[in-house]
Amino acid sequence: MAVIRVDIAGRPYDVRVGTGLLTDLAAQCGARLRKRQVPIVTDTNVHAAWGPAVEASLRDAGLEPCWRILPPGEHTKSWDELGATVNWLLGLGVERGDHIIALGGGVIGDLTGFCAAVLKRGCHFIQVPTTLLAQVDSSVGGKTAVNTPAGKNLVGAFHQPALVLADLAALDTLRQRELRAGYAEVVKYGLIDDPAFFGWCEANGAAMIAGDAALREYAVAHSVAAKARIVAQDEFETTGQRALLNLGHTFGHALEAQTGFSDRLLHGEAVALGMVLAAHYSARQGLMPQAEADRIGRHIGSVGLPASLRDLGLNCDGAALVHHMTHDKKMDAGTLPFLLLRGIGQTYLDKQVSLDDVARFLDTKLA
Repeated sequence: MAVIRVDIAGRPYDVRVGTGLLTDLAAQCGARLRKRQVPIVTDTNVHAAWGPAVEASLRDAGLEPCWRILPPGEHTKSWDELGATVNWLLGLGVERGDHIIALGGGVIGDLTGFCAAVLKRGCHFIQVPTTLLAQVDSSVGGKTAVNTPAGKNLVGAFHQPALVLADLAALDTLRQRELRAGYAEVVKYGLIDDPAFFGWCEANGAAMIAGDAALREYAVAHSVAAKARIVAQDEFETTGQRALLNLGHTFGHALEAQTGFSDRLLHGEAVALGMVLAAHYSARQGLMPQAEADRIGRHIGSVGLPASLRDLGLNCDGAALVHHMTHDKKMDAGTLPFLLLRGIGQTYLDKQVSLDDVARFLDTKLA
């Protein structure tokens, strides 16, 4: 088992990456489960796959799991589900010193973390991510949120988990599409500041997605370590360092909004295409060689992720996508910072991008 320390000042915590953590959940959580009743938030898919194993582990330790089982999908990250889940937790008598377990992918982790952030002005929670995307990205770093009609993740809080348990066995229950979507966030770490890791992805990404256990452990542990390093430097995204983790997300969130936050385009798929668009826009601006932008697109496309905006068949123009971007939470005094690239492994934050120019660029990609 790999153990990565997230060294947040005053609130450090571990991310454990290994196989068998779900069946050993009670022991992994240890004294954090201080009451007999253990509140667990999950979705129907994860409960069907892992509910019995989690139930057995907790009951064998003399604990009683209390389940809140929600529908899968982005629409669960809503005001209604937030309020209902908070009321459910209050009904269980959850106290500030208790730990809520978030068992699932990014949707469950974000919703549960936000509940923990606001319940009695903050209680503890444990992230148990069951998707590749959640294991390498959303479960680490303390960003929690729900979606609103205006956009994705616009209401939330920074609230760090007390522990993250990433069981690689959970990846065996995922569809290939979900694995590919999670892989987008793995590639991202190579594009941010680690060109050697991007090369590793080119050589090993397809085999990792296909099921190679050793490659999966390396990919998850390496990605978590990369994120932990950045989060420790800039927990609240105030210096600009943590903003690098949003590579592909400005384009990607606009695409998610245009497709109604639906299964038509998964979050990781949107991020993958968003990174390709960021690379091509960077090349168009003369910031990076076109050959490197093409290399990024080729690799992302080679593993089955969307690499062409035209292939989505969107019924809109570039201005419509840019309109979605204006609701981005990073908007500042009417301008929107963009994550662009000077090359593979050379991502930077550009605060001088013209949204009109981005709209014209997107028109060319939609045509």
